[in-house]
Amino acid sequence: MSVAMVNSSTIMGFIQDTKKFNNCINECFEMLDIDGNGMLSRELLYGGLHKLLSLENNTNQEEEINNLYEVIFKRFDKDEKGFIDRMEFESLIRELMLAMARGIGDLPVLVALEEHSLLMKAVQHEVASLKEGSRKNKRKREKNVLRDICLCCHKLETS
Repeated sequence: MSVAMVNSSTIMGFIQDTKKFNNCINECFEMLDIDGNGMLSRELLYGGLHKLLSLENNTNQEEEINNLYEVIFKRFDKDEKGFIDRMEFESLIRELMLAMARGIGDLPVLVALEEHSLLMKAVQHEVASLKEGSRKNKRKREKNVLRDICLCCHKLETS
């Protein structure tokens, strides 16, 4: 378990990076689809959402959590076949992540995150984006320094 500062832009940045977000959804779906049939039963979805959302397992609230899962299942099982397919799962995860972003808001919140949770993946995405931005800025600074070197004598030009 890790602790990280999260705000809505952490989550929104992850969702807006469509390629990485869709890859994450596909990885999550494959992880939950243990029988490989391309469908998630209620049981598979319940157990999987618990892991993906880092929900605490409090036995006093077990009935409430099961009711929540049932509402979620009914909402996203659009074809009412009793299974969630990959497209329904994508819709479910996208909507849950958007709801988390709205709920957290713009002010940073300190949260404890499970290693494979969706919020942890959003944090990892943000860290990677910040590192990439830092590298780009460093390359820009290096290019600016190179412009100040005389190409004839390879000495620094001074103004």
